[in-house]
Amino acid sequence: GYPHFMLKEIYEQPEAFSKTVVPHVKDGLPSFERDEIPEGFFEKRRHIQIVACGTAMYAGTVGKNLIERFARIPVSVDVASEYRYNDPIVGPGDLVIVISQSGETADTLAALRLAKQKGADTLGIINVIGSSIAREADHVIYTHAGPEIAVASTKAFTVQMAVMFPLALELALKNGTVQPEACRELTSQLLKCRDAMEQALELTKTIPAIVEQAIDSPSLFYIGRGLDHALALEGSLKLKELSYLHSEAYAAGELKHGPISLITDGMPVIALATQQAVLPKTVSNMKEVKARGAKTLLICRHGETVDADAYDYRIDLPEAEDAFMPFTAAVAMQLIAYYKAVQSGCDVDKPRNLAKSVTVE
Repeated sequence: GYPHFMLKEIYEQPEAFSKTVVPHVKDGLPSFERDEIPEGFFEKRRHIQIVACGTAMYAGTVGKNLIERFARIPVSVDVASEYRYNDPIVGPGDLVIVISQSGETADTLAALRLAKQKGADTLGIINVIGSSIAREADHVIYTHAGPEIAVASTKAFTVQMAVMFPLALELALKNGTVQPEACRELTSQLLKCRDAMEQALELTKTIPAIVEQAIDSPSLFYIGRGLDHALALEGSLKLKELSYLHSEAYAAGELKHGPISLITDGMPVIALATQQAVLPKTVSNMKEVKARGAKTLLICRHGETVDADAYDYRIDLPEAEDAFMPFTAAVAMQLIAYYKAVQSGCDVDKPRNLAKSVTVE
């Protein structure tokens, strides 16, 4: 019933989200009982490393933001292919979280083995039961995306992000930085994200025309701050993978430190502005690039008041608190990449030179 597997999998995200999150909630609080993770596993963590590749690494970047925001534990995110050659500072008492859809990613598996060798506790976030990483990690949290046929990851990314919320909240409870009642409220908001994603799928009616008009250049930027920057990285990767356009993602505040020199007349800049705490700053950055000739596409929550002179095109997302906006923003990013690839005549499900599971270094 869909022209491509990728579009089908985009539509399957709300259900995959529920299948992943609901089993990790008990009595309104995060729970990892079904994963057989010991009660004290998340206690007294002073440093966490997240190691992954590609899209999984960007889900980890969202996780870093959430863990630091709620649990106040410092988190580093490392590219798996670099981690193993950098002699990482890690050892007993540290927690290393490895993320992989297939559980067979060669670089991530090697990073896991190195972390274990150095005495760290390891946790895998995996979609495939019985995979190599699932077997070798000390503990595993399974995501429930189901099979993903399209090479470009969509629902696997969403469920990896989804797991990060109960994980961050569990660490926060154990660390005493979030009290149970506040945690219940946050968990309740998390469960509502399924409905928000269902609403975001309505963007299939408006995004194709916006993409056709807004993205008509061989090179473009994505910009954002905080969680928006993490989503900008993923959105840019998706567009590169599917449409073969040159796309770069930057923290919006970094534009003046070099990248703004690349702005030319008509160059598209896609700005994610879903985080109200930094919205004025992001809008200011949009005005900077627009003043230099850029064509700007704003992605923000529905009803947000933004100066009309800051953008040429606008995509409105269903409303949610800042921390929960990545789910609907991810849907928008995926649809932008999907429709641009379709309009360009690209092979959406099998982009050139790419493989679904990267099992070589």
